[in-house]
Amino acid sequence: MEWYQDYPHVGYDLEGRKIYKPIRNKDELDEFLDKMENPDYWRTVHDKMTGADIKLTDEQVDLVHRLQKGQFGDVNYNPYEPAVDFFTHEIMIHPVTNRPADKRSFIPSLIEKEKVSRLVHAIKMGWIKPRKPKEDGPQYYDLWAKEDPNAILGRHKMHVPAPKMKLPGHEESYNPPPEYLLSEEERLAWEQQEPEERKLNFLPQAYKCLRAVPAFPRFIHERFERCLDLYLCPRQRKMRVNVDPEDLIPKLPKPRDLQPFPTTQALVYRGHTNLVRCISVSPTGQWLVSGSDDCSVKFWEVSTARCMKTIEVAGAVKSVAWNPNPAVCLVAVSVESSIVLLNPALGDKLLYSATDQQISGFQEPEEPYLQPVQWLAAEGDAYDKGVRLTVKHEKAVKHVAWHGKGDYFASVLPDNGNMQVLIHQVTKRRSQNPFRKSKGLVQCVLFHPIRPFFFVATQRYVRVYNLLKQELTKKLLTNCKWVSSMAIHPGGDNLICGSYDSKLAWFDLDLSTKPYKVLRHHKKALRGVSFHKHYPLFASASDDGSVIVCHGMVYNDLLQNPLIVPVKVLKGHEITRDLGVLDVTFHPTQPWLFSSGADATIRLFT
Repeated sequence: MEWYQDYPHVGYDLEGRKIYKPIRNKDELDEFLDKMENPDYWRTVHDKMTGADIKLTDEQVDLVHRLQKGQFGDVNYNPYEPAVDFFTHEIMIHPVTNRPADKRSFIPSLIEKEKVSRLVHAIKMGWIKPRKPKEDGPQYYDLWAKEDPNAILGRHKMHVPAPKMKLPGHEESYNPPPEYLLSEEERLAWEQQEPEERKLNFLPQAYKCLRAVPAFPRFIHERFERCLDLYLCPRQRKMRVNVDPEDLIPKLPKPRDLQPFPTTQALVYRGHTNLVRCISVSPTGQWLVSGSDDCSVKFWEVSTARCMKTIEVAGAVKSVAWNPNPAVCLVAVSVESSIVLLNPALGDKLLYSATDQQISGFQEPEEPYLQPVQWLAAEGDAYDKGVRLTVKHEKAVKHVAWHGKGDYFASVLPDNGNMQVLIHQVTKRRSQNPFRKSKGLVQCVLFHPIRPFFFVATQRYVRVYNLLKQELTKKLLTNCKWVSSMAIHPGGDNLICGSYDSKLAWFDLDLSTKPYKVLRHHKKALRGVSFHKHYPLFASASDDGSVIVCHGMVYNDLLQNPLIVPVKVLKGHEITRDLGVLDVTFHPTQPWLFSSGADATIRLFT
C-alpha cells in the first residue's frame, strides 16, 4: 500500500483500470467530534485498502481481545489435547524396510578423494593460507598516518604559539607609586564588582621591603587558570584572503573622458522678485519660459539672458511646460485652479500665427458633453497678453505635462479625490478623467516618449498604465518616503525619480520593479530631476543649493547594465528660506543645463 501513498489510486482491477481511493476528508476536528458522539467509535477501524470505516462485529472484537492476551485465534482450538504417539518408543527387532544397503555407503568416495588432493596441493603451493587467530587486544589508529608531510596545512605548520601573558606593571610592584594604591572607596567599589568587570584582578599593596612581601595567595589558582586557558584555547588558523582594497572599488571612467557635460555657470537670468518654481525650454532651444511665485511668467532669450516678455497671471505659477511639438507654439502654465495656454509669439512668425489659426478655427460640437473642466477662449486684454485658452478646474493644479506629439496634456490636482489626474486634448477641447478611483496622493505624471504608456507617481509608488489597453502594466516600488519628481530617458526604458528624503532612484523598466540604483549624493530634499534628449546626461536639483550632473549611459545591448557616473556638482544658487534649487532642465540640443532657484534667479551652466 505504501507504494500508492502519493497517488490517487490504490491499484488496478482485472481490466487494468485504476481503482481510486475513496475521498476521505475527515480532519482532526471531525475525528474528535466522532470520538465524542459516536458510541461505536471504539470498535470502528479504518480500512486502508478501501479507505472505508468498518465497524467490527462482536466475534471480531473477541478475536482481537484473544490475540492481545496471547491466546489462539480460533475459539474451538484446544491446545491441551492428548498427544498421539506416532513413533513408538519401543525399539523394534525388525527394520522398517528390508532393502539391502548401498555399496557406496561403506566404500571411500573417489570424488571426495580428488577434492582433498586438490586442496592439499593448494595448501602446499601456498595458495590457501590457514586462518589467522583473532587478536583480542585493543586496537589503536594513527590519526596522522595518511597525512601528506608536504601539505601547507601540515600539523607542524599549524602550530599556533600560546598567547603571552601581560608583563607586570607598576601596580604589581611590592612598593608601587602612591597613585596606584586604591583609596577606601575604590577598594569597596572593587570588591562589589563582578570578577569579570574588574580592571585589576588583585589589589595593589605597598610593603616596606622585599623581605616583608608574603607569598601570593592566589598563585596556584592563577597557574591553574593559565593551564586551563592554554589547553582549552580553540586554536584555529584563519586563512586570510589578501585583497587589494583598490580592487573593491568599481572601475569608473574618469569624468574628463565622459565630456561634454555642463561645468561652468555661463549666464544668470535675473528679473523675478520671488522664488522661481518652474522652467521649461522651447523645442528649438532658443527660448526659455519661467514661472514664479511673484505671479508672473517670463520668456527669456537663452543666448543673451534678455527677458523678451512678461505675462502677469492671477496667482503663483506652480508648473510651466512648453509644447514639445516644434510646429506648435504653445506654453501650458498652471495657475491656482486653472491651466492657461499661452502663445508667446516668439521666433518664427509663420509658426505662431499658424498656432493661433488652429486654435481659433475650433468648431463647437452640436451636442455638448459633460466635462470635468471648463474650456474658455481668451478675449480682449487677455488675448493681447498672449493667453489663448484657459482650462478651469475645480481644485488647485499642481503639475502639467505634455504628450510628445503636442496635442494632449495632463494635469495633476492633488486634493481632488478620484479626479486627481485629468488628460486634455487641445484640438478638440475635450477633457477626461482616465481613472475610476485614485490610488494615493498623485505627485506628478509623465507621458512615455514613444509608447502609449502613462506614468503616475504617488508618494511611494510609480504606476505605469497602458493607455491603449486601459490597464495597469507595472507598479514601481521607489523605496522612498515621498516622491517629488520624475523624468524618463528618451529611449523610454529607464526612469529616474527624485524624492524629498534626498534619494534618486534609477529604474530599468525591463529589469525590475525595484530601483536598479539608488543615489544618495544630495544632503537635502530633491526638487527636480531631468534627462537630456540626446546626450547621456541626467541631473538632479536639491534644497542643498546644488545641482548634480551624472553621466547615465544606456546601451543598446540589453545584457549590459546602464553606466551611472556622477561627473559634476554645480553650485551657484543661494539657499533662501531653506529652499535651494527648485527645478532643473536640459537644453534640447546642447549639453547645457538650466536651473531655477529660490533666490529668484535662473542660471545656465554650459
